[in-house]
Amino acid sequence: MTDEPRPNGASADPDHPGWYSWGDPAPGTFVGATGKFIFRAEGEGMARVRWFPDDSHVNIGGSIFGGAILSFIDMVLFAGGRCAGMGSGHYVTLDCATHFIARGEVNVPMDAVVRLVGETRGGMVFLSGHCVQGERTTHGFTGTLKRIKDRS
Repeated sequence: MTDEPRPNGASADPDHPGWYSWGDPAPGTFVGATGKFIFRAEGEGMARVRWFPDDSHVNIGGSIFGGAILSFIDMVLFAGGRCAGMGSGHYVTLDCATHFIARGEVNVPMDAVVRLVGETRGGMVFLSGHCVQGERTTHGFTGTLKRIKDRS
C-alpha cells in the first residue's frame, strides 16, 4: 500500500489496518472540532474517507449538525481526492455543492465515497461522491479544487 497516493503527512493508521490518517487532530483547532477521520484508495480514481461523528457534532434535533457535515465533506475533497489519484500540491476549494438526502446519525461512522472526475493541466480538480452510514446514503456532493503556488 505504500505506493498508493495519499495526502502529505499521512501515515498508516495504527488502529485501522489498510487505512491512512493524520493521527489525532490537535485539540482547540477547527480540525480538532471536526474529529479524526481515516482514508484509503479504493481502485483507480476512487477513495473512501471515514469519519467518526460523536455527541459533539449533534444538532438540537438529535442529528449530525449540517455545518459538521459540510466541514467533513470539504476535508473529504482533499484527503479523498489525493487518495483517488489527484496530483500532489497545495489546493483550495473553489466550490462544493452538497445535497442533504437523509439525516446523519451521531456515534455511527460515516463514509464518503469519492470519485476523481477529472484534473486539468491548469490545476483544476473535479470530484464527486456520496456519504453513507451503513447501507443508507445520507449526502451527495460535488466539488472543485484549484492547485495554487506555495507562497514564498
